[in-house]
Amino acid sequence: MVYKSDNILGAFSEEQVAKLTGLSRAQLRRWNKIEFIKPEFQTGENSRKAFTYIYSFKDLLKLRVLNQLRNVYSVSMPELRRVAKVLDHLGEQKWTSQRLWVHNRKVVFEEPESSKKREVSSRQFVADIPLEVVISDVREDISKMNLRGPDEIGKIEKRRHIHSSESVFVGTRITVSAIIDYIEADYDDEAIIREFPSLTIDDIEAAKRYLAEKVA
Repeated sequence: MVYKSDNILGAFSEEQVAKLTGLSRAQLRRWNKIEFIKPEFQTGENSRKAFTYIYSFKDLLKLRVLNQLRNVYSVSMPELRRVAKVLDHLGEQKWTSQRLWVHNRKVVFEEPESSKKREVSSRQFVADIPLEVVISDVREDISKMNLRGPDEIGKIEKRRHIHSSESVFVGTRITVSAIIDYIEADYDDEAIIREFPSLTIDDIEAAKRYLAEKVA
């Protein structure tokens, strides 16, 4: 997964998207199958294989909003399709900045020109006060997901489907071989951590032990 705090570039697995949106993997696959929300990238034909489908940051934003509308506020699929189409037309920023409400299972937004609330799909104004759809900060949730526990620091593992089963640091997708390349290029520990801020001195030491064992 590539993630930058200011300019987001995202590549998220099905498992990660499920954690970050609240949608089940079955629901993600169903929406993909009916071509409602399809992942931006596909790496193969075997849908049962991990990392076959890769979602972009924009996909993630849309799915977080749509999960709230569908699974929390019981908005119908036809209404969801209309809302998705309208918001897509308005641009990606609407998925991050547009405040939404639900009124009688219809999605409502505030018209900038009049500050009045109207339904997204029908464009009709609403008089009653609807329920506000609250979407938490996706960047904060991504950061929390990437936090490593103290029992993961300085440990190495091999996991299927991650970098062709290369050894990685536990809790990351950073390969040990990448760090060894830096060590062999005479980078000091602090310089390596500047390049890989999610790693620690303990991780670098683990990489050095790994290298020593390979050489021995």
